[in-house]
Amino acid sequence: VVELKVGLHCEECIKKILKAIKKIEDIETYDVDMQLNKVTVTGNVTTEEVTKALQKIGKQVSNWGEDTATSY
Repeated sequence: VVELKVGLHCEECIKKILKAIKKIEDIETYDVDMQLNKVTVTGNVTTEEVTKALQKIGKQVSNWGEDTATSY
């Protein structure tokens, strides 16, 4: 399970994020919580894979529970 904090500002952001997540191989489920600015992905996937996919579309990403954004 990968849990990341991502800036979710509008419906367009969420659409882009979902599109990026769906391209990742071996995911089972995913959830975007707009109120918590939280993206959860389950499956055979690493934090780095999800982070890179979201950074590719220009999103600031940090590990859930951390205050600072992490760059890989």
